[in-house]
Amino acid sequence: MNVNSDRYVVGVDYGTLSGRAVVVRVSDGAELGSAVHEYAHRVIEDALPGSGVRLGPDWALQSPADWIDVLRNAVPKALADAQVAAEQVVGIGTDFTACTILPATADGHPLCEEFPERPHAWPKLWKHHAAQPHADRINALAAERGEAWLPRYGGKISSEWAFAKGLQLLEEDPEIYERADRWIEAADWIIWQLTGVETRNVCTAGYKAVYQDGGYPSEDFLAALNPAFSGFTRKLGQGPSGTDGNKARLAPLGGLAGHLTARAAEWTGLPEGIAVAVGNVDAHVTAAAADAVRPGQMVAIMGTSTCHVMCSDQLAEVPGMCGVVRDGIVPGLWGYEAGQSAVGDIFGWFVDNCVPASYAERAAEAGVGLHEYLTSLAAAQKVGQHGLVALDWHGGNRSVLVDHTLSGVIVGQTLATRPEDVYRALIEATAFGARTIVETFEAAGVPVEEFVVAGGLLKNRFLMQTYADVLRRPLSVIGSDQGPALGSAIHAAVAAGAYPDITAAAAAMGKREAAAYVPDAERADAYDRLYAEYRRLHDHFADGEMLHRLRAIRNEASA
Repeated sequence: MNVNSDRYVVGVDYGTLSGRAVVVRVSDGAELGSAVHEYAHRVIEDALPGSGVRLGPDWALQSPADWIDVLRNAVPKALADAQVAAEQVVGIGTDFTACTILPATADGHPLCEEFPERPHAWPKLWKHHAAQPHADRINALAAERGEAWLPRYGGKISSEWAFAKGLQLLEEDPEIYERADRWIEAADWIIWQLTGVETRNVCTAGYKAVYQDGGYPSEDFLAALNPAFSGFTRKLGQGPSGTDGNKARLAPLGGLAGHLTARAAEWTGLPEGIAVAVGNVDAHVTAAAADAVRPGQMVAIMGTSTCHVMCSDQLAEVPGMCGVVRDGIVPGLWGYEAGQSAVGDIFGWFVDNCVPASYAERAAEAGVGLHEYLTSLAAAQKVGQHGLVALDWHGGNRSVLVDHTLSGVIVGQTLATRPEDVYRALIEATAFGARTIVETFEAAGVPVEEFVVAGGLLKNRFLMQTYADVLRRPLSVIGSDQGPALGSAIHAAVAAGAYPDITAAAAAMGKREAAAYVPDAERADAYDRLYAEYRRLHDHFADGEMLHRLRAIRNEASA
């Protein structure tokens, strides 16, 4: 009898707008129950709750109270949905968006609870891009000094990451910076709340906090940015070794972070003392859920944005990648990350702001949603029929240009252009962006042998076929609708000792369908012509000069 057949784990996925819990059988990865809890505050972009203090352009915050509410609501509901007794649950794992990061006291108390009227006291969500000037300074200084860690991030670090956001905190609210004993990823903060033990995981430290070869950037480098920034790495906490500062040791993925406290057991309805897995990032745990943790398998997690992750047994410098981290996806391999800052968000923006009411009426008459209706109209066209090409930079460019102050461009519109034309061109633009990433990896000597898709956009079959045609390669698809939560559950199974490592657990509990979408040769040839135009447009606007000027004019007018 399989000892795991009557044991279960819980995975909790913290997304941008909600948190999801799933109950999973340890023996085979069967998902038996799930529940979603919508964040009360969603994304805080315009004004702080309560005080009404206005936020500037490109700000995006969250509330830690929402994260705790996920534990209180989604986990018990998922257990009830699964009809699994809490006593049969042996572990819990979580994943988070990243870099979503917050200032806290030494005992983990979020500063926004003490200073609710101060914007910098609140957690900065991953898509907070107001630290771009600070990222620019970090990149310029690192390039000037020849910092060895810079090539590990494709030559630029992002405004989304820990150091850029930390420098912004210091320079815009030095009092909150001084009060912050900890600058901690939400991925690690939630584990602290579950276990009562502070840990820092190797994934977020490596990809988002520039931790390479056993250390963070030097105190000398940080002091050159701003003398008061020299002690910043002390805010990044202590590793399990008890060694703090630049040489902190980090918790390995799939490791045991600690055990569920009585307080957290009361929140969740789970047994006190069960295993709690080391924190992780939503994209990176999804690789395990798709059983795609071997070299050459690129997993694209496609939702509001897209994150591309891939394991490799070789180290290379890939221009514009988000990072390469040893043990960053599974222990023993190099983990690569790249991404597109907006994908589903682009389609949502277009439908919310650019489609006439008559289309919504027709969609309602057809009994479908507006996205589905536009997709059906777009799918009826031949490749290139709309005469358009677009740049997918409405949320900036994460890879390969690493510039979040770039903006979207649509070329070729005429008085005959219809909403479905633009909608299709935007879908194609995101596929062209993905092809740019794949080609950049392969040109750097990191082959992509299988392209695996996960995330909410899997539901759009036309979009998936477009990606297969544009990429000129088959697409494999994850066998779960809730990949991050399943991946977190797989990590929980490893932390609970049910499997020896993530690779073994992924093989038993993960699932994917190989070559679910196959490229059509005729459409692929046609897309090659459009892709060539996309690359010309991409390279023309890559320096950002015009787009930066337009953004500056906007910001000045909005001040």
